Amino acid sequence: MIAYLGTGLLGKGFVRALLAKGHQVNVWNRTRAKAEELAQYGAVVYDTPAQAVAGAQRIHMTLRDDDSVNEVLQAARPGMASGTVIIDHTTTSVDGAKERTAFWKDAGFTYLHAPVFMGPPNSLESTGYMLVSGDRKVVADMMPALEKMTGKVLDFGEETGRAAAIKLAGNLFLIAFTSGISDMLSLAKSTGTPVSDITTLFNEWNPGAALPARLRRMASGVYDSPSWELAMARKDAGLMMAEADKANRPLTVIPAAAAVMDKLIAEGWGNADWSVIAKDNL
Repeated sequence: MIAYLGTGLLGKGFVRALLAKGHQVNVWNRTRAKAEELAQYGAVVYDTPAQAVAGAQRIHMTLRDDDSVNEVLQAARPGMASGTVIIDHTTTSVDGAKERTAFWKDAGFTYLHAPVFMGPPNSLESTGYMLVSGDRKVVADMMPALEKMTGKVLDFGEETGRAAAIKLAGNLFLIAFTSGISDMLSLAKSTGTPVSDITTLFNEWNPGAALPARLRRMASGVYDSPSWELAMARKDAGLMMAEADKANRPLTVIPAAAAVMDKLIAEGWGNADWSVIAKDNL
């Protein structure tokens, strides 16, 4: 039997998928009504975490943060049998994942942090990506069960907390990417460009396809033979900010990037490939 603690958008999909695969699933959620939505699919709803985990061989969690994970696990502890496996899908700090792994091991339980890159449809359809790292035996033992919950499990090795770090790095990219799109829409508004024209551009031009190569270039530390000189990129960033300022629509991401470009140009990197902006982060 499986217990699931936290039945928000992702948890709800995971529970339904587990039930569809024939598992018995006990559920708990801080707002009980969200857990009760799953009763129609066969989940058994409980009032407390301790009640939900009683008799469970495996506990899955999707909560808000480190504090909520720690709080809910302590509340669940009276119902947990020795040796119970805890699989935590919450996005947390690196130190939090490390500390919980050690704490629960000392207490006689197995804790594995397995954050995900999934939306609600992925958790329901068992697609998307799940990340793991840490004790090799624990990962190997849990891999068959985790592989049934997602499209692919990415194993980042034996270092506890590495999966948490990779999850944060990925989420950083998503935030920066979305913020960049927001800046682009703001610039379009500033210049009177309809969003439909921006959509037309990206229906044809897919800069995302160049992402792996761009990452390799930035991580290489080699910035000669530029495809776009840093000084020219900075010139264009200035044009973008000027257009936005004229329309009183200040940008969010571009000014910060321009400040980094200015620093590097002052250091003599103006003729280097613009990917040199990563130089001080390697």
